Amino acid sequence: MCAISIVDKPVSYSPSTPIRVEPVQARSAARVGALLDAACQTMHEVGYEQLTTAMVAERAGASIGTVYRYFPDRVAVLQAVAARNLERVTQALRADLTKNAPATVNAALRTALDTLTRFFREEPGFRSLRVGDVLDIRPLAGSRGGNAEIAAVIKDYLHDAHGLRLDSAGRVAIETAVDVVDALLGRAFMHSDRGESTVLSEAQRVSQCLVQEFTT
Repeated sequence: MCAISIVDKPVSYSPSTPIRVEPVQARSAARVGALLDAACQTMHEVGYEQLTTAMVAERAGASIGTVYRYFPDRVAVLQAVAARNLERVTQALRADLTKNAPATVNAALRTALDTLTRFFREEPGFRSLRVGDVLDIRPLAGSRGGNAEIAAVIKDYLHDAHGLRLDSAGRVAIETAVDVVDALLGRAFMHSDRGESTVLSEAQRVSQCLVQEFTT
């Protein structure tokens, strides 16, 4: 995961963050954030497949040279957006799990579905790229996908908050359920800003079936 924080100290990035120049000042960090916001807004309208660096520059009111100062190409932009999406959704999921305090795998997965549904509805561009698993744009060979990171948040919460230790089958079940939720939410929001209710219901039903064995 990577974070772009506007702070009074140097901003740190993970090795996987595809940014040419590390912005060490608040102004530079804000510029990168504006470029990513522009990319998200554009993807909300045209999808990630059509996104170009020229579109990002135009939407951000910046020169193409400014885009290339931080991102070598459109794939690097997509990687950075996916990383930021992942950071935001995992932070929100941790907060929702803490607030709702689900004590079972089923309940924790329902919380995750609610969190993800909210991002699909409210976060510009999220429904197109999500956390990057929709397109294999992970910069490091062997790195975990975004959905695996989301599943890890659920597993860590259940262990830390309720002492629930899952065996390998339980861990795989949660990871598979998150993959299924991601795919079905993508379908639910393909032509609907609110999400097709029948597909949302199916996402809950199928994901719950996948973890039914681990309800205690």
